[in-house]
Amino acid sequence: MAPTTIKLLYFDARGRAEVSRLVLAAVGQQFEDIRLPREKWATEKANTPFGQLPVLEIDGRRYAQSLAIATYLAREFGLYGATNEDGLAVDQVIQLSIDLSSSIARTHRERDETKKAELVKKTQEVDVPKFLEFFEKLLHQNGFGYFVGATLTLADIIVYDQLDSLIKRGFVNTEMYPSIQAFIRNVEGNENIKSYLKTRTESDH
Repeated sequence: MAPTTIKLLYFDARGRAEVSRLVLAAVGQQFEDIRLPREKWATEKANTPFGQLPVLEIDGRRYAQSLAIATYLAREFGLYGATNEDGLAVDQVIQLSIDLSSSIARTHRERDETKKAELVKKTQEVDVPKFLEFFEKLLHQNGFGYFVGATLTLADIIVYDQLDSLIKRGFVNTEMYPSIQAFIRNVEGNENIKSYLKTRTESDH
């Protein structure tokens, strides 16, 4: 049974809630986008399942974990492919995106400034291009401007959100990847997403 009321609770930033916001925007689903001021987090924390955000509230029931939330919404509103094999292909891309994020996250954990500079250089020059080549290959093989099939899926939204953030931070350059560039245009060309992007609050993360 489809939910009647949906609330998405997060801070006033893109962060771990943005993929779910984009999923809901893409399908034109009405929801309450609750952006919690940081100063109110201490009192709200006890009302969350695991003491963290984002939280999805469905008809009064609260759920946590960003990927679980996004996956539920994508399945509920038809953005997970038409078959189990489509779902496998979607999950494959999502896991690849997570691997890219993990590779980049290592640069933030390094405390030694000299080692950090070397790690950032390696990540930008070796690791990131490797993942971009994987994305480029998958998009080219599919041939429809998306990762799976001929329509938008959660895989597209996750990678789009990731690349959009990395491009804006100067961490990624897509000039050498025509399929990725076409893919970005396709996602941003979705009328509902286009409308959402025009009005969303901009942030670096």
